[in-house]
Amino acid sequence: MNVLTHITRLLVAVTFIFSGFVKLVDPLGSAYKFEEYFGADVLNLEFLTPYALQFSVILILAEIMLGVMLLVGYKARFTVWSLFLITLLFLFLTWYSAHYDKVTDCGCFGDAVKLTPWETFYKNVVLIVLVIFLLVKVYDIQPIWSDSFAKKVSLISLLLFVGIIFYVLRYLPIIDFRPYAIGKNIPEGMMIPEGAEQPVYEDTWIYNVNGEDQVFTTEDKPWNIEGATFVDRKTRTLKEGYVAPIHDFTMENGGEDITELLMAKEKLMLVVAYNLKLTSSNGMQEVKELSERAMEKGYTVYCFSASTQEDYEKVKKEFNLDFDLLFCDETTLKTIVRSNPGILILDKGTITGKWSWRQMKNISLD
Repeated sequence: MNVLTHITRLLVAVTFIFSGFVKLVDPLGSAYKFEEYFGADVLNLEFLTPYALQFSVILILAEIMLGVMLLVGYKARFTVWSLFLITLLFLFLTWYSAHYDKVTDCGCFGDAVKLTPWETFYKNVVLIVLVIFLLVKVYDIQPIWSDSFAKKVSLISLLLFVGIIFYVLRYLPIIDFRPYAIGKNIPEGMMIPEGAEQPVYEDTWIYNVNGEDQVFTTEDKPWNIEGATFVDRKTRTLKEGYVAPIHDFTMENGGEDITELLMAKEKLMLVVAYNLKLTSSNGMQEVKELSERAMEKGYTVYCFSASTQEDYEKVKKEFNLDFDLLFCDETTLKTIVRSNPGILILDKGTITGKWSWRQMKNISLD
């Protein structure tokens, strides 16, 4: 039975360490997920939205540290009980996402491993069973070598993880699992292979019949019912089908989609600022200097934002910028660069460089 306990301990520890690590290198990604969960149409906890990043950092550190502590056997009883509570939270959130079709990508493994809501829920069901087993066998979990060694490893790990979070929040993720990583080609990422699996949907129709709202399936053909009045239609995804890695990328200028035109350019610099009202003033000052250098070297430069033309005109005037605005969805822009503003350089649609505004002075344009 001790062998089974140690195998279970290893499985749970590695799962939490891996899950924590892929989020540790990109804590803003988890913060954006918290913002989705706090939204009015999900948990309706919008007052917590300003603290999404703090929740993200706390949860990431808790997740990866509990994995490390379980692995080395430090404070076993506290660790396993904490794992049980955090897994219980994950179980509820993933059930809620799957059952109500909310936050369809919970980000449990960051951008490294994509799971459907139900796959994530079932993963957490298995995980909580394993954790409950460890609760029963908690006295079999002993420190590796010694309690002092386990304590030192845990402390060093915590300091290392805090240092990584500080670095990636100041600059960019040290490992980029997203489809906009350096070396990725955007047009290729948007392509759907021939014969790709198609999504399957189920429609539910609500019609008022004799003064009462009733629910029908498409096969019921409620529109043929005499006197029935349409009220609403709800669509549920039964099967996702193939989704291109990049499926929400557009480049609009004055209402015109010029994505194809710009993806053919050899020297294209995008100043990515998902929300100009939240953009760093110091960052935009750095942008001014960099953009002038870029245009001297033959680059086409655009601001890439979800903000309005009116908002951009204010920023353009304030910092004396000499380039135009491209519009794109805010979520997409947050995915492209975890910096506001950030810099993206492309060569015929291939991403050749990506930087935070704090790194702009070190960007070589040769």
